Amino acid sequence: MAHEIWVPVVGGALGIGCLLLSLRSDRRRRFIDDTPTSKARGVFIGDVELKGVVECERPLTSHLVETSCVWYSWSVAEHWRRVVRETYTDEKGRTRTRTRVETGTTTVASGGAATPFFLRDDTGAVLVRPQGADVEGAVVLSTTVTPGHPLYYGKGPPGAVIHSTYQRDFLESAINVGQALYVLGRARERQDAVAPEIADDKRAQMYIISVRGEAEISRSHALGCWLWFAFGLSLAGGTFAWYEQTEQFTPAEQLLGYSALAAGFLAALVFGWAWMVHNSIVGLRQRVRQGFGNIEVQLKRRHDLVPALAAIVAGLGQHERMVQESLAALRAQADLRSSAAASGPEPAHTAPARVEALAPRLVALREAHPRLIADEAFLELQRRLSDTETRIALARAYYNDIASAYNARLLVLPDRWAAALSGLRPEPLFVAEGFERASVEVEL
Repeated sequence: MAHEIWVPVVGGALGIGCLLLSLRSDRRRRFIDDTPTSKARGVFIGDVELKGVVECERPLTSHLVETSCVWYSWSVAEHWRRVVRETYTDEKGRTRTRTRVETGTTTVASGGAATPFFLRDDTGAVLVRPQGADVEGAVVLSTTVTPGHPLYYGKGPPGAVIHSTYQRDFLESAINVGQALYVLGRARERQDAVAPEIADDKRAQMYIISVRGEAEISRSHALGCWLWFAFGLSLAGGTFAWYEQTEQFTPAEQLLGYSALAAGFLAALVFGWAWMVHNSIVGLRQRVRQGFGNIEVQLKRRHDLVPALAAIVAGLGQHERMVQESLAALRAQADLRSSAAASGPEPAHTAPARVEALAPRLVALREAHPRLIADEAFLELQRRLSDTETRIALARAYYNDIASAYNARLLVLPDRWAAALSGLRPEPLFVAEGFERASVEVEL
C-alpha cells in the first residue's frame, strides 16, 4: 500500500505542529512569569502587567443577570434529540437496518459588550480598553431551564430548533465593577489626556484581561505546553505504528523507522526550544533596556519640571511679600496718624492732605488686590515634587525587577546554554555605581 505512506507523513507533520504549539505555550508562560507587576502610577510605554480593582463611571448592564459590569458575554443553547435509521451491509453482504439516538445542543442566541474602565491600585488608576483582548470573566449564570422558567422565553428566542427537547442552557460571564482583575498588555499614550492607557496593540505579545490570578494563568500555559507535546509525540508515533503494521516491516526495519522518528522529533524539539528560548531572552533584554530608558525619561522630566515650577512659586512668593509689605507700611502710617490725632489736634493745613493721600490706597489694597496664592503654590510644588520622585522610584523598581528576571534567566539551566551560545550578558542593577544622577539645584 504505497499510497498509505502519506499517513505517517501527515502524522509526523501534525506532530511537529503540536510541538510548535507546545513551544508557543511555554513562551507565553515565560512571558507572564518574567513580566514584573507594575503600579498604576508607574505604568510606562511598553509591555506592562497590572493587578487592581475595576472602576467605571458609566458601567454596562449584563443581558441575563443584569449586573453592573464593564464586560459580559452570554449565550443560550437549546437541547435536541433525534432517532436516526440507517441502512448498511454486514460482513456477509446482507442489507441491514439499524437505529441510533443522536443528542446535542445548538446555540440559538448569544451576545456581549465591553466598555473602557479604570484599573485602580494603591497608587492610582490606569485606563484599560478591553476591545481586542483575551478576556476571561467570572461565570455569573449557568443554568438549564424548561419553558416554565422566566428565562426560557424572557431572555431566549420564541422559536425552537428541530427535534428540540425544550431545555435551554443559559450561560453568562462578566467582569463586575469592584472585581479584582489581572491585566497583561501594552501601554500607550492616551489621546485625550497626558496619561497612559492599556489597549490592543499589534506589537504586544499578549493582551490578557482575566479574573484569574497570574499564577493560575501561568500554570494553565505550562499544562498546555506538556499536553501539546504529549499529544504530538503520540500522534507521530501512533501513525507510524499503524503504517508499519500494514506494511509488515521486519524487526530491523521497525527499529530503524522508530529511531528515525525519534531522532527527527528530538531534533525538531531541540531546534524549536533553542529558537524559542533565544527569542524570549532577547525580548526580555529589550524590556530591560526599555526599563532603563524609562528611568532616564523620568530624570529628564524632573530636570526640566522642577526648576520651572520653583521659579513660578518664587515669583508668586515675591509678589505676595511685596503686597504684604505695602499693606503693613500703609497700616503703620494709618496707626501713626490715629495716635497723633488722639494726642492732639493736627495743624489744619496738613490733616486734610494726609487723609486724602492715605484713603484711596487703603481702599484699593483692601478691595482690589489679587488673591494671595503663594501657600497653595508651595503645596502644589510639594505635591509635584513628591509625584516626580515617586515616578522615578517606581521606574527604578521596575527596572530592577525586570533586570533581575533577565539575569536569573541567564543563570538557570537549561536557559543558560542558549544564552551562552547567543553571547548574552547580565545587566547591572540600579544599585551599581554611576546610575544615580545629581540633584536638581533650585533657588526659592
